[in-house]
Amino acid sequence: MRSLLRQARMDLYSDAKTIVETLHRAGFIAYFAGGWVRDFLLQVPSDDIDIATNAPPEVIQTLFSKTVPIGIKFGILLVIVHDHPFEVATFRQDLGYKDGRHPQQVLFSSAEEDAKRRDFTINGLFFDPLHNKVLDFVGGQQDLKAGVLRAIGNPLDRLQEDRLRMIRASRLTCRFGLTMEPSTLQAIYQVAPLLLPAIAIERIVQEFKKAHNFQVLDAMLENLHALTLLQEIFPSLRALCPGELKQRLKPYRAYPFDAPFIAFIALLFPNLTVQGGSDLCHQLKLSNKDCLFIQFLLRFQTLPPQDRYAWTHFYADPKSPWVLAIEQAHLGPLDQSAKRLSHEQRRDTLRPYIQHMVEQQKWIDPQDLIDRGIPQGPRWRQLFQEAEKVAIDECLVSKEEILKRIFPAPLT
Repeated sequence: MRSLLRQARMDLYSDAKTIVETLHRAGFIAYFAGGWVRDFLLQVPSDDIDIATNAPPEVIQTLFSKTVPIGIKFGILLVIVHDHPFEVATFRQDLGYKDGRHPQQVLFSSAEEDAKRRDFTINGLFFDPLHNKVLDFVGGQQDLKAGVLRAIGNPLDRLQEDRLRMIRASRLTCRFGLTMEPSTLQAIYQVAPLLLPAIAIERIVQEFKKAHNFQVLDAMLENLHALTLLQEIFPSLRALCPGELKQRLKPYRAYPFDAPFIAFIALLFPNLTVQGGSDLCHQLKLSNKDCLFIQFLLRFQTLPPQDRYAWTHFYADPKSPWVLAIEQAHLGPLDQSAKRLSHEQRRDTLRPYIQHMVEQQKWIDPQDLIDRGIPQGPRWRQLFQEAEKVAIDECLVSKEEILKRIFPAPLT
């Protein structure tokens, strides 16, 4: 698997270099930009390469057969090579920000001016793949060596231009173990109350997901709380002390990594109701998958121990392994063993019924209902469900016994 990933990254590098070579042959300069250069210098894997150039966007469109103008007025296009999209942007200056996110006007400019408009020094680096050379106009290499996160230029200006940069600062700090430069840190405290509504919640959630991909979401949430940003996103956490937050996030590392994202955010709110979980998904504009999962998780927590029917539905649901792993993450070693044994015993007694559900088999047949003079319609579905419930609750597997329970003989 590692060799495949290494090959994929080599192919990515080769394709990105081809774009630079094409622009160079046309008389333009072009460099790898931003995060890839940072990751390259830190010797950590990177799965994306952005390219910056002095070629105007309309020229870029003529040089490549497949382009997508995702931000043409800002000089940004996607160039598609071997089905992979590479962001190619024209060097620019941003002139004034109107809403804490978008520049009012851009001027196409030089590589140095383009570097100075970026967020942090470690993200303001360029790499020339034709000469294997790093170009540093902002002191990013020095800050990388020192483990410092520093805004480029005036930190207050940089953060007010795009307030999502405060969230990104936290993510980068936690991912790479950096220390925030004092004036950058102070600027975050000053601008934090202005985070919302300037920044769409979807952009914040995307930063959360990036942190989770590197398994530092727990550290990032604690850091955001220390920066007073988490309280802006979730006002109900304003009175939460750092120690309690750390305790709530403690199970994070034991959660199944591939569980729906809402499971990890829900750690912040240990007393969520089913409706509260749905409201949280709605607030964060998460997927229907997330919403269904949090409802399933929270309903599981209140399942009556002796309700065979409810437990059969639970074990038959493909979401149940995630829920059981999450349950284990909140228990100590002895309780984990006891709970695991309890589930195994219950599942053994329900095995034939679970299998029926998984295979979507019915306990009685349509012909059984026709023979009893019941016309096809909504009543059929009710009877199929009743048969299923009777079978599970009363430990029946014989169709005849189930039919007797649903259609008892009339009294004589």
